[in-house]
Amino acid sequence: MSFTRNAGRFAGLLYILASIPGVFALVYVPSKLIVRGNATATAHNIVVSETLFRLGIAADLICQALFSFVALALYDVLKGVNRRHALVMVTLILVSIPIALLNELNGIAALILVRGADFLSLFDKPQRDALAMLFLNLRGHGFDVAGIFWGLWLFPLGRLVYQSSFLPRILGVVLMVNCFAYPLNSFTSLVLPQYEAIVSRWMSPLQFGEVVFMLWLVIMGAKPKPLADPALNSATAASNPTGLGLKTEITRSPAKIIGVTMLQQRSWSAGVLANDSVSKFGFLKTRPHYLDSTRRAEEARRREKR
Repeated sequence: MSFTRNAGRFAGLLYILASIPGVFALVYVPSKLIVRGNATATAHNIVVSETLFRLGIAADLICQALFSFVALALYDVLKGVNRRHALVMVTLILVSIPIALLNELNGIAALILVRGADFLSLFDKPQRDALAMLFLNLRGHGFDVAGIFWGLWLFPLGRLVYQSSFLPRILGVVLMVNCFAYPLNSFTSLVLPQYEAIVSRWMSPLQFGEVVFMLWLVIMGAKPKPLADPALNSATAASNPTGLGLKTEITRSPAKIIGVTMLQQRSWSAGVLANDSVSKFGFLKTRPHYLDSTRRAEEARRREKR
């Protein structure tokens, strides 16, 4: 199993490496520290497990940084399918990265408040706990905003996978369905928070599409489709200036391109030889009239000399 020679396997490995700290920061840490609706208990948990909370912030920063490389790796794999859709995919995921990075400032603010720095002595502990809970809520809503783009980028990704000839189409369908899970969770949290738990429970199975996709890339790999070389296009067109021969078709293999070009050259050469031979037998007159008159004048001069 080679990760350096197979671009798809390398992209899948990066995908998994970026997802592990993300799951730790967004799922594990909040489940251990944050108590919904209880600012005092949440602040106490953060103070007791301050290292865990700090690791959660660091893990999310690492996750977002790695995802920029995931986007570039997937672009390298799928740009041969459709360059425009691949650019849309990269743009959508790159938009979410600065949102998530800046959102961690809310987590840092909450940590400062629960620690009770000297310049915060003006605030009582219940006030600091309430402010810390406010920043944690803002952090959660910030991830809701980023989650919209976490879902949107999966649609062009799924479409590229579906259109490719080197990945199963079912993976593309699963990814396109998966793209609706994140935006639905985000908009439900922002618009209808009372139904957030219900929608999140129903959308959870759809989010396994990404897991299936990244595991497929790591295990099976994917060899990207090469882009057509403009130099080969011009060379093939130049080899058939008269329009004779076969229709120019750029294939995926350089060896096939060379074979088509040589076949066109042979057909063009054969056509030229055929025209010359027909002209010699008198069926076609390809020479201008002034050449015939010049030859007659030369023959007349030779006779006079004799």
